[in-house]
Amino acid sequence: MAICDKEEAAQCLHQLLIVPESYPKLHDRPRLAAAGAGVLGEVASIFRLTGPMVGAGILLYLRSLVSMIFLGRLGQLPLAGGSLALGFANITGYSVLSGLAGGMDPVCGQAFGAGRTDLLRAALRRTVVLLLAASVPISALWVAMHRVLVATGQDPDIAATAYAYILCSLPDLAVQCFLHPIRIYLRAQSVTLPLTYAAAAALLFHVPINFVLVDRLGLGIRGVALGAVCTNLNCLLFLAAYVCLSGMYGRDGDGGMATAKGCEEDGGVVREWWSLVRLSVHSCMSVCLEWWWYEIMVLLCGVLADPKAAVAAMGVLIQTTSLIYIFPHSLGCAVSTRVGHELGAGRPDRARLVARVGLGLGAALGLVAFAFAVSVRAAWGRMFTTEDAILKLAAAALPLLGAAELGNCPQTAGCGVLRGSARPEKAARINVSAFYGAGMPVALALAFWPVGLDFRGMWGGMLAAQLVCAWLMLRAVLGTDWAEQTERARVLTGGRDDGYAVVVVVHDDTAKPHAEMAKSEADTNTLLMAIDRV
Repeated sequence: MAICDKEEAAQCLHQLLIVPESYPKLHDRPRLAAAGAGVLGEVASIFRLTGPMVGAGILLYLRSLVSMIFLGRLGQLPLAGGSLALGFANITGYSVLSGLAGGMDPVCGQAFGAGRTDLLRAALRRTVVLLLAASVPISALWVAMHRVLVATGQDPDIAATAYAYILCSLPDLAVQCFLHPIRIYLRAQSVTLPLTYAAAAALLFHVPINFVLVDRLGLGIRGVALGAVCTNLNCLLFLAAYVCLSGMYGRDGDGGMATAKGCEEDGGVVREWWSLVRLSVHSCMSVCLEWWWYEIMVLLCGVLADPKAAVAAMGVLIQTTSLIYIFPHSLGCAVSTRVGHELGAGRPDRARLVARVGLGLGAALGLVAFAFAVSVRAAWGRMFTTEDAILKLAAAALPLLGAAELGNCPQTAGCGVLRGSARPEKAARINVSAFYGAGMPVALALAFWPVGLDFRGMWGGMLAAQLVCAWLMLRAVLGTDWAEQTERARVLTGGRDDGYAVVVVVHDDTAKPHAEMAKSEADTNTLLMAIDRV
């Protein structure tokens, strides 16, 4: 391997640090670098991303709650049919699209950190195409839903009602194909406040839309489904308008066009497509495996001693854990974004700091969630029902739910680390091991035989799954080779892998002049030095 001498290396490095004037500027990269000077600065950076996402998550939760209220006003059959349709849609459609969209998360985060704005836009376009392609078989399955439900022994009236709901929800698949990627596109650039504004504006119109469709036009359960579609469409239109009017999706300068041309000549487009598809499939597996676990829990409740009370109590607790999950999920997204930024910018030490701060914040959040669940165990269920049997089951399981959050919150933050470092396949393996290798056997043993704890045993299995998941996730994050992940990020964002290498060099006396040259563009904890072809 021939290495540049001292003078040549300085010239190479000087050329690397000069950014062409025509290349798109990232307006907030210096601010982020300056803000992340230490642990407290990193905490502030993560909170700036997390806060608006928490607000958007709560608003989306309220939107779902409004839809359930309108379903409840229609009567028991529409409520049962709508709930069944939502469960079917979550398992077969929404979880799949959400998981596939997660594949662009590390691509966009690392591309933004590396200054590849052209790759950001390319990932957005490709993900939309990928989701639209995936929605075709999902739509075919939804069209055949009635036959599937009847074949599995569902009540014909409930199946027919659910079928009417899901047919009217078909346009929502197309909306989600654009909505998920745009959210990730904005979040990857540390733009999260518009997500809250768009969710708030959509919620503002949600109630009158449902009122007109359900009450005025008398569309019943179809009106509730169409109302949800209209609300998601409004949210998408607000976000799309922001992206267009703010100039975030403009044409590349000459630098971006030259980069794209070079990628095409080297087969980079094919490689980028393959990387995105691979990440999307692994991300989908990770999301669906955890999402489906909750649906399996609901099905298992149907064979407990008091199935009606158990299923109803499980519904109450899933609504509760869905509300709590907004906070660790937002934290995990913020951590994923920050890890991607630092890896894309070639700063492994900063990425390690982000990961550790994220895990610490996740652990603190788990303690808060545990305290909340324990403190409200006697009164929380009364917000949903007055049935004594349901209230007793919910009160008995809430401490277990809170204990599960002690593992769920840090493991969700850890999952964000793996996602930001483009390792969703590791998260998928951890979910399989924790939820199906540990949680499922423990739940069956505690709920049925040999322990026979019934409903509490199911949540004991959930506790076991989350604790094992947190332990495996902690091992994966703390055992990460961050220099290796920085090199992987370089390749993912369009760096060459044909004999050229990038070496991370720590500060020394000879590096100080080059560090001074780089201060105006990026953090100088690490420097990139060009090396000749091996």
